[in-house]
Amino acid sequence: MGEIDDAIERADREAFTKEPPRTLKGQVGFLLKQFGSAKAVAQEVGVTADSVNRYRRGARKHARPDVAAKIDNAVRQRWQPLVRKRRQKKAATTGGITVETRARFGYTAPVGTTDDGRFRRLTVHLPPQYAQRLFDARDTGASDQQMRGIIAEGLKEVYFQDGGGRAAGLSDVEINDIDYLDLDY
Repeated sequence: MGEIDDAIERADREAFTKEPPRTLKGQVGFLLKQFGSAKAVAQEVGVTADSVNRYRRGARKHARPDVAAKIDNAVRQRWQPLVRKRRQKKAATTGGITVETRARFGYTAPVGTTDDGRFRRLTVHLPPQYAQRLFDARDTGASDQQMRGIIAEGLKEVYFQDGGGRAAGLSDVEINDIDYLDLDY
């Protein structure tokens, strides 16, 4: 997963209306319902099917820390898919998406202006069409670089060019060296 994909995942998790299971037994039970078999769950989290069955029965109360983290992550990725879809649909049709980041922005500008990239801290609300493009790209398996391009294009239009009111000669904006990036929708 890339930085943009992680940011979308974090934003999705903020929409949960109910917390996912916290106990190992509850988490494994949820994963068994999702995957259908102990073998499939075992392959997902990197343990044996016997271990999965021991977790399900409660014979083992605690997993190794790395396995526990994989189980927790697998549960959170699959938790409340309808809530996630509803929130993404709203962002893509009416709400838009807010990008908060600290990153180095580079750009191509006309002769006589500076095109030196520099760190900026930005919080910018992008229109719904950028949210739709970002979600579509993620769903089709786009790379982190391609999703960065979508966000950079939105920042170029909304922030750098102010909807066409300034910096008309600015042609390309790139996001490099991301310190952090958060999305909200």
